[in-house]
Amino acid sequence: MRLRIAYAVRCLGVLASLSAAPAAWAQTAEWPTRPVRVLVIASAGGPTDLVARLISDGLSKRMPQRFVVENRTGAGGNIAASAVAHATDGHTLLFTNTSHSVNRALYARLDYDPVKDLVPVTVVAESPMVLLVPPNSPDRTVQDLVARARQAPGRLRYATAGNGGALQLVSLLFIHAAGLKMEEVAYRGSAPAVLDIAAGRLDMLYDAGITGFATAQGGQARALAVSAAQRSPVMPDVPTIGEAGFPGATFSVWQVMMAPSATPDAVLRKLHAETAAVLGEEATRAQLRTLGVDRILANPPDEARNYVAAEVTRWGSILRDAGINPQ
Repeated sequence: MRLRIAYAVRCLGVLASLSAAPAAWAQTAEWPTRPVRVLVIASAGGPTDLVARLISDGLSKRMPQRFVVENRTGAGGNIAASAVAHATDGHTLLFTNTSHSVNRALYARLDYDPVKDLVPVTVVAESPMVLLVPPNSPDRTVQDLVARARQAPGRLRYATAGNGGALQLVSLLFIHAAGLKMEEVAYRGSAPAVLDIAAGRLDMLYDAGITGFATAQGGQARALAVSAAQRSPVMPDVPTIGEAGFPGATFSVWQVMMAPSATPDAVLRKLHAETAAVLGEEATRAQLRTLGVDRILANPPDEARNYVAAEVTRWGSILRDAGINPQ
């Protein structure tokens, strides 16, 4: 008898969860009908958080409800991503970045699928990383750095800031493309790594454009290349990594807004249209430039879905080739 009751309770729970999502989207024409939570995978004050807040503020002005940012950090963004993937209230979104594309390759046990359980609204923008060396480094070009690393395999040191973070990903991409062996030094953030590159305790550091350019312009490091496909107007004399001879190391940090996979197409289209309108405002674009953004995409959901899926596939292959297995 107890087994039959327990079985019935489980069935009712499943039915309730299945019916919750359609009920939440019942009034898609009027969506949103309550404040929208935007879960951001990064801590407050970082580039991803600042871009998310800029867009959320713009959407709050254009739409009938507020878009409220909540910083939900931890586990490489998986805590926030899982919460949104399982959300059934119809008013919870995810704001994440490049790290989303590597979670399937880094984590053996995920309670959501990064591609199937979340649908992109739009890929917002791309930002470059800057390849830095100490100000007193003998390396004046990327080729100098590569030659020196090849002469002393495993002895040159580079910085990362968290498993699956942008600093680690772009460094692995460059090391793989150049065929190098270097020693990884892990930090809890890029700020202490910048101090060590300035002091000459590191040989190489990739940093986000917003801080990397400032570090180079302030004389605390020397910029050898930008990771993006085109030069940055901030420091137009710094070549791209492709121009330096390593096009396979081209990399941009991207940010994406995502929703649960049950989100109706009508809501996705509406949300994309409003987000694209915010990104089209000159005031928004000017603020994004100050945050190091060099390319605004605002692509529609179908294109965004293909973009993110391709990145998941790409990074899965790169990490396998680098001998990094899910844990």
